[in-house]
Amino acid sequence: MRFNTFYALSAAALIFGVASSAVSAAPGDRYVLVTHAADSDSWWNTIKNSIRQASEDFGVEVDYRNPPNGDLSDMARLLEQAAARNYSGVAFDIADFNVLQKSAARVTAKGIPVVTINSGTAEESKKLGAIMHIGQPEYDAGKAAGERAKAAGITSFVCVNHYATNQASFQRCQGFADAIGADMRKSMIDSGMDPTVVASKVNAYLRNNPKTQAVLALGPNAAEPTIQVLEKMGLSGKTYFATFDLSPAIIQGIKHGTVTFAIDQQPYLQGYMGIAALVIAHDQKTNDPAKIIAALKANPKFQARLKEYDLKPVYSATGVSSGPAFVTKDNVATVEKYAGQYR
Repeated sequence: MRFNTFYALSAAALIFGVASSAVSAAPGDRYVLVTHAADSDSWWNTIKNSIRQASEDFGVEVDYRNPPNGDLSDMARLLEQAAARNYSGVAFDIADFNVLQKSAARVTAKGIPVVTINSGTAEESKKLGAIMHIGQPEYDAGKAAGERAKAAGITSFVCVNHYATNQASFQRCQGFADAIGADMRKSMIDSGMDPTVVASKVNAYLRNNPKTQAVLALGPNAAEPTIQVLEKMGLSGKTYFATFDLSPAIIQGIKHGTVTFAIDQQPYLQGYMGIAALVIAHDQKTNDPAKIIAALKANPKFQARLKEYDLKPVYSATGVSSGPAFVTKDNVATVEKYAGQYR
């Protein structure tokens, strides 16, 4: 089976093939995952690995599409191109409901099954005509993290938002702020993804607001430069530091005490289950989430993946919550082996 990574936005390239070396697939067995992720966002490597393994386990072709610079209008065009390509199923994240709504409608109008993952809510997913949503309720995850911080006596924080055009980012910050009783608008910086800029903005904020008790990063792009800032400022282990998602550097930060905990949304589940659900929907000719989930639970290859990577999806009648799970010093060894790869 082949996993094709291809970033161009031209419709012609999509119509005539993803690569000259691509294996020719029979009609009806090619699927695609479209994301908002910029090429520089390494967090998505876990999802790329997961759809590669879903491709292997289910015997189908899977393409990955993303806008190189993370531009949402380009992501919308990629969805339109996916509709033109007549895939057997399309998975995508709801980075911005309003921007993607019309493009998503072009996919469902052609009768192509859709599953949403990662960003967005189950309600938005349903409005877009998706079979189900597989992701982490972002506000709830932020609030759960904030409740942990509140229990430790935290009442002030700064949210390092590296992707301010994604509503999920604000939901994470807002949940944390509500839990500790802080003003989210006064507690957030738009850091962007450039590590030098992230470090500069975090450094400036902490120097200008020396009573800040906690830092919340929204992913490795924000967390990794922040770790370096805290170490250089002599605040490592003194500032309560929580982050979403995992990477090798974040794992090391937890082990060394710089990072208090990481909120793990188990992205592997989002990618793998997104493709698996589409294949089951196509092969069994069903849009019933309960039937699809039952088939996933009964699939020995999927169950073996869950056991190998110590992943724990939470099933409902209409979808799957992939998180939040919390990684601390107490359980970091369990996930360290696969951090940034399958966790």
